[in-house]
Amino acid sequence: MILDDRGPEQVRDHRPALGPVRDLDQLAELYATPEDWWRANFVTTVDGAVTGADGRSGTINNAADKVVFDLLRALADVVVVGAGTARVEGYGPIEPLSDGLAAVRRRVTGRAAPASLVVVSASAQIPAGLLGASPGAVMLATTSDAPADALGEAAQELGEAHVLVGGAGPVDPVWLRGELACRGATRILCEGGPTSLRSLLLGGVLDELCLTTSPLLVGGRGPRLVEGLELRRDIRPVLVLEESGTLLTRWLLSP
Repeated sequence: MILDDRGPEQVRDHRPALGPVRDLDQLAELYATPEDWWRANFVTTVDGAVTGADGRSGTINNAADKVVFDLLRALADVVVVGAGTARVEGYGPIEPLSDGLAAVRRRVTGRAAPASLVVVSASAQIPAGLLGASPGAVMLATTSDAPADALGEAAQELGEAHVLVGGAGPVDPVWLRGELACRGATRILCEGGPTSLRSLLLGGVLDELCLTTSPLLVGGRGPRLVEGLELRRDIRPVLVLEESGTLLTRWLLSP
């Protein structure tokens, strides 16, 4: 169900019936974006938790979420994730795509290889699961404040061309978007975590939030979707799909 068709021209009003959607070509059309686009993809429970009791989002997602998760990766030029999230969730390099997703990727992006993973770390520390990746599969975005020895080790591990060093202080999302665009990566997907999402919101670079709501109540005091000091941004829904109680939504951010 498309709730609002006043978004960018490329976010068209398809008005699919509410229900299971598993056809990849149809889903790719529903999740189509302009070429220059930064979106985030998160999963949450009905009571607002973004992780399960083990501190991982992997314990609150499900098969419907996984379909969209894999599709959004296939549609992206690069996938950006905070180093902390990559460690907790046990990230490795992005795996080869299924034949169906590979075909969608070639048609939409003109690319054959899976998206590169861009790890954001102010300390230039690469999570263990990403060590030993093939050249270009993993990139590092860090700052000039990072320790020199860590920067040297990262350059040796990933290749100097795959270590992006910005200015002092936290990694600037505006700078990162520009750096990635210079490398031909303009369809950017962020997979977390909550602190990274807040940085994108404060930086004004996020165009869209894709949010899965799992039909779960977990309680506890786990993290929320956006962590840190208070902020306010207006968003509006443009797509709602439902499968077996799971809600799959797209929200556009107001300029």
